[in-house]
Amino acid sequence: MKIRIGFGLGRETSFHTRDRLGALADALEERSFDSLWFSERLAGTAPDPIAAMGFVVGRTDRLKVGTSVLVLPGRNLPVLAGELATLEQLAAGKSRILPAFGIGAPEAEEHSGFGVTKATRKDIYEEALPLIRRFWAEDDVTHHGRWFDFEGVTVNPKPRAGGFDVWMGGMHPKELDRVGRLSDGWLASFCTPADVRAKLPLVQQAAAAAGRTIDPEHFGAPIVYRRSGPLLGPLARAVARSNPGVDPSEIVPAGLDGAVRQIEGLVAEGMSKFVLVPAHDLGDADEMRRELDEIVARVLPLQT
Repeated sequence: MKIRIGFGLGRETSFHTRDRLGALADALEERSFDSLWFSERLAGTAPDPIAAMGFVVGRTDRLKVGTSVLVLPGRNLPVLAGELATLEQLAAGKSRILPAFGIGAPEAEEHSGFGVTKATRKDIYEEALPLIRRFWAEDDVTHHGRWFDFEGVTVNPKPRAGGFDVWMGGMHPKELDRVGRLSDGWLASFCTPADVRAKLPLVQQAAAAAGRTIDPEHFGAPIVYRRSGPLLGPLARAVARSNPGVDPSEIVPAGLDGAVRQIEGLVAEGMSKFVLVPAHDLGDADEMRRELDEIVARVLPLQT
């Protein structure tokens, strides 16, 4: 099993300028991180994921880029298919674009910004994901559905590999069922090893019921970590909301030693792809590089 360690930016980050994001991308590439992941929140300070991925793949030669996650409901599907395929064509090397899709954040203002509602976004997603795969693989796509209507639409360029492995998030039973039926990988947020032990089989069962299999190498999780002290504020509330009754410190470990223990526990349950996401500001360029060097020394040895 190939264990890979990437680095992620949350919804609130200072890495949205040329100098800051460029310095981070350079540092991650120099230190042999696997990938850099971008969150999407309209109201957050994080950069737009597609624009940021384009900037990074144009600046680097090896570093992969991913979305954690890109909102699918509310998007123009042929345009999105073409944007991601163009990134893949322009990137040095192959298989550097790692799209993970989702239905969007729970806040009503986020739904409104994408032109969808909480009641409709799940149904839109179910229709959208198979369609975007068709735009990557087929010409003259015709589809007349509830949410989308296309007649003979062709999107070019197409990905060199004929498509992408699409990952999805989710922890609730209906979300896990959707992952199994529609995705190529599961990116589980705010999870404990016990969560994975209970829920990964549900993903596999849903895939089998749909006549599909998910590569056993395609299970992973963001690891949000903090420097020290109690977990407070919006992050603590988000963790409590997603895992009621669980000590938030079990899910957002303190320090890199805690992150290593979290990763080791998840590896034991069958996961192998991880994205380290700092819950704190990384400071100036020198502070950022020092923290990345600590990760290289203490976390990257887990890569195989």
